Amino acid sequence: MIDELLSDGRRRMEGAVEALLSEFNGVRTGRASTALLDRVTVDYYGTRTPLRQLANLATPDSRLISITVYDKQAVNAVVRAVQESDMGLTPNVDGNTVRLNVPVLTEERRKELVRLVRQITEDGRVAVRNVRRDVIQDLKELKREGEISEDDERRAEDDVQKLTDGFIERINAHLVRKEEEILEV
Repeated sequence: MIDELLSDGRRRMEGAVEALLSEFNGVRTGRASTALLDRVTVDYYGTRTPLRQLANLATPDSRLISITVYDKQAVNAVVRAVQESDMGLTPNVDGNTVRLNVPVLTEERRKELVRLVRQITEDGRVAVRNVRRDVIQDLKELKREGEISEDDERRAEDDVQKLTDGFIERINAHLVRKEEEILEV
């Protein structure tokens, strides 16, 4: 029973780290990356559709993202979606291809992005701690019901804390890498 709780906690903590990395991918770093467009959805014939389903995304060089739209009728909708995404990128249309020039980040913008990344990281840490709290609560419930002993509960709580510490360290390592990536000129 304890092993099941620990493995469930590990799985949920993994999910929190994956969500954090997904959020990180959406933060601009000064280099062109198709991951910047992962959250962009296009109003395609009345349905919100992910951009990746409507177009081929590519990065021909480090400062350019190329969006080749499959349906020529959807080009204007793609342009509108990119403009509304608050990424600060200006689309240039050439037939059914939309090009996005990724400008060099200013020092002020880099600092804003670092603050944003730190906030995202703190949210990730909170998610991991919430999983720890839930697992410990479940352990206390098992002890109250008499299914595990107090010693087993204490050992399991120590294991949960070690697991939490490991995931927090991973999150902090991802933060350091992302900050370096943002501050790289």
